Amino acid sequence: MSEIPAKATESEDPSGGALADATTGDAVAPRYGDMPGEVSGEVPGEVVWQSSPPGSIYDYIKVASFSIGPDGLVDQWSLRAEQLFGITAEYAVGMDPIEAFVAEDMRELGQRKMAEILDGREWTGVVPFRMPDVDDSGRAAEGLAEVYVMPTRTEEGERAAVCIVVDVRTLRRIETDLAASQAIFGQSPFGFLLLDPDLRIRRANERFALTFGGTVEDHRGRTVKDYLSPGEAERVAAILRRVLETGDSVTEMLVTGTVPGSPERRHWSINLYRVHSGSGRPIGIAWLGTDITARRAAAREAAAARRNLALLNEAGARIGNSLDLETTARELLDVAVPGFCDLASVDLYQGLLAGDETPPGLADGSAELRRVAFASAVSDAPFLGGPEPVNVGAVHHFAFNSLCADALRTARPQSIPAEEGGLIQSTLAVPMVAHDTVVGLVQFSRTKGSEPFGERDRALAVELAARAAVCIDNARLYRREHERALILQRSLLPPGDPEASGLDIACRYLPGNAATEVGGDWFDVIELPGHRTALVVGDVMGRGLRAAVAMGELRTAVRTLALLDLEPAEVLSALDEIARGLGTPGGTQQSTRGARQSRDADLSEVYLATCVYAVYDSVTRRITFANAGHLPPVLVEPGESALMLDVPPGMPLGVGGEPFEEVEVELPEGALLALYTDGLVESRDHPLDEGLQALVNVLTDPSSPLEDVCDHVLNTLDTHHGEDDIALLMARVQGLPADSVGDWTLPREPRSVGKAREYARAQLTGWDLEPLVDTAELLVSELVTNALRYGEGDIRLRLLLDRTLVCEVWDAGLVQPRRRRARDTDEGGRGLQLVGLLSAAWGSRRTPRGKTVWFELPLPNGGPGLTDPADALLSLF
Repeated sequence: MSEIPAKATESEDPSGGALADATTGDAVAPRYGDMPGEVSGEVPGEVVWQSSPPGSIYDYIKVASFSIGPDGLVDQWSLRAEQLFGITAEYAVGMDPIEAFVAEDMRELGQRKMAEILDGREWTGVVPFRMPDVDDSGRAAEGLAEVYVMPTRTEEGERAAVCIVVDVRTLRRIETDLAASQAIFGQSPFGFLLLDPDLRIRRANERFALTFGGTVEDHRGRTVKDYLSPGEAERVAAILRRVLETGDSVTEMLVTGTVPGSPERRHWSINLYRVHSGSGRPIGIAWLGTDITARRAAAREAAAARRNLALLNEAGARIGNSLDLETTARELLDVAVPGFCDLASVDLYQGLLAGDETPPGLADGSAELRRVAFASAVSDAPFLGGPEPVNVGAVHHFAFNSLCADALRTARPQSIPAEEGGLIQSTLAVPMVAHDTVVGLVQFSRTKGSEPFGERDRALAVELAARAAVCIDNARLYRREHERALILQRSLLPPGDPEASGLDIACRYLPGNAATEVGGDWFDVIELPGHRTALVVGDVMGRGLRAAVAMGELRTAVRTLALLDLEPAEVLSALDEIARGLGTPGGTQQSTRGARQSRDADLSEVYLATCVYAVYDSVTRRITFANAGHLPPVLVEPGESALMLDVPPGMPLGVGGEPFEEVEVELPEGALLALYTDGLVESRDHPLDEGLQALVNVLTDPSSPLEDVCDHVLNTLDTHHGEDDIALLMARVQGLPADSVGDWTLPREPRSVGKAREYARAQLTGWDLEPLVDTAELLVSELVTNALRYGEGDIRLRLLLDRTLVCEVWDAGLVQPRRRRARDTDEGGRGLQLVGLLSAAWGSRRTPRGKTVWFELPLPNGGPGLTDPADALLSLF
């Protein structure tokens, strides 16, 4: 689009006179920098750039004009010249253009050219110029213009000139932009299209033509329907129309199709944006496409790898949380269905479930298996044409020539093809191998419509089965150890209901559930001389076979120490030394020495245990407690509420360094005593304090049968949590009646021996025990004689009748009698031998004021008969 000065003739005005009055006095100053607009609706006097039909060069190049009079001065100055040079007409008219715009060193040449022009010669050239005003830096702005000067004549016939000026900088910028556009369009590695407003291809680059075949010109005029399927073409065309209408660009649009000569589906990422002319009018759409088929395949592979890793992470977190075979199998299927397959089942060897040492798998792989788990993400309806379903819990076996049997036999996964008419598309039979042993088979199935199993799926299935197999094998080993520890623990507990003099005993032992290792809880009832009874309840800290073995060692030690007739505090002190020596390589002696080396300490294991040890005397109904960190006993007296006895807890066994205290309590007739372990009163859901209070509240009626009381306690309290073993020992006090006790004090003189025989004969006759009179008289005579010869102070004789007859001789001497074998020539030394021969048991114990020597005779109630005293005397010689 060109422009001529306002005085030009009408035919010289391409705008049809629209700008004829632009330089009149009413002209409005131009707004430099405004975008060009359309002619319609323009404000009078405002500069506009009128667009020619589409694609005119003048949309991008702005041409200005001015005229020079016969005097060589500017006599007309167009509005576009004002924009180009930044000088208004008021200032420009009357100026000498050479003086105003040409540098000083070129003015002479400029004057000569001006003279030639005014002589009627045309001239075209590139002229550097400068603005009359200076810029912010204090220098005159410079430019470069291409000038076309045409001679004219004024109305008076004088020579003048019209100058057409084009800014060269704009031309060079357009040239650069065209070159860059051509380079980008022609050399781009991406498919590049320009579409016109009718959505037809106006231009395509070589890359696009190389992909879809033919030359660049062959694609001109085509639409997206020539390249895509009908549905995809309609979708893309709708998006193209929206971009053309709204101007909103589209990025990363996915387009799917094929290319000529290849059936493979290809994927492209398309970016769309609307293209405008220099005047801002939409002229089409630019299409930039990138082939992302390989990228999408890699993304699918990466997504599958991430999905498999996530599945393996989930398997590691969910499989093996319990040490139960069936639960572990169900956990495997919970992970696999539906994340990996649609149906799955787990079969384990029947022998493994029965507790055999190793699975009995036959060489043909067709041994008996049990279906332990099944999961399905589809309908439970039977699959037509599929294999016969096996119910969970059913025992079955695979045919010898089946692929499942082959998988078990070779320990390699097998792909089972689908059967005609069934809904299952493919199945993987994967053996479950742990430590080179096949423990079972897992089958993964996918239904029709799902993607069939590939090599990656096969590897994942093997990994899932292997992880589950290791957990199942661990569960098998744990079950075996749990059963063995339980057998060991039960073998160390008292068989049946123990009996004790002056006590009615009832006890319970509940092991933890199969998911919990066996603990070290134990209880014991030990008969002591003098119709006394030791009651023991303890708990070894820790679980498993080691805890059960430690419990057995401690229980044996307690029984041994109890038979020494030590005081309760002494028993616990000795037991503490034993506990400290259990985990030491050198044993108990090494553990008590201060010279243990650090290397021994590294090899040692710490065994800690709690224990309460009580000795009950049925004659006095008094009980003495000593406690090593155990829970307090609970006592229920007739007509009273239950209460916890205040027994100093002391330190647990194995800690050492602290003495144990004793507490003596007198128990009324009919009182109820409860000893227990922490599993009865403590769990994750119930803290210890609540459990102790609940136990106190539940013991309300001491007169009920003890067996019923035990059942009531276990049924009322939270004893089914299975978190720990539970031991409960209950005893009801039934003191020895007064008429079953004979007690005499004898002076320290020889005739006391005869007196003692008289007392014994009379008491036994009163108890209707005449068969025991002779033997008892002889043994009483021996013990009283020894007390006179070797003891001190007064002598006390006591006869106790309960399930056996016990005779005790007390004195103040501290020297314990020692049995020895007399030689044939010795006159003495045969008294204790005679006591040992004629009695069922004998011994001595220390008392607070001396010692007690005792012997025990069985009652004549059909049991083993007594040894004849004459035969016993003859056997000594």
